[in-house]
Amino acid sequence: EVQLVESGGGLVQAGGSLRLSCAASGFSFDDYGIGWFRQAPGKEREGVSAIHGTYGTTYYADSVKGRFTISSDNAKNTVYLQMNSLKPEDTAVYYCANIPIYYSGMYFLEEKNYDRWGQGTQVTVSS
Repeated sequence: EVQLVESGGGLVQAGGSLRLSCAASGFSFDDYGIGWFRQAPGKEREGVSAIHGTYGTTYYADSVKGRFTISSDNAKNTVYLQMNSLKPEDTAVYYCANIPIYYSGMYFLEEKNYDRWGQGTQVTVSS
């Protein structure tokens, strides 16, 4: 059974940092990449960052470039999202999801290409 479980969310002041974790099971990182998405109240879910399972290629939305870093520990089947210099506009529920590795490029930040999703973790950045 495919499972994706996010953790690490919380409340942080603007300028602070958080590290989110996505623990994956039921599939191989040889076959799937992992993406992080977020959804703020009243807004559509948007792609934040993603990593190719085999090559480790990373992708970032313009809004988080230079502040967020995605990484993968394949031995632990876990993907991390290190979020630095957080802003109030980063407040959202953050989700991870898996995407078949035959996608490439910015397809990795398109929600419709993802198969399974985690339940989400809340990130709140206070001003």
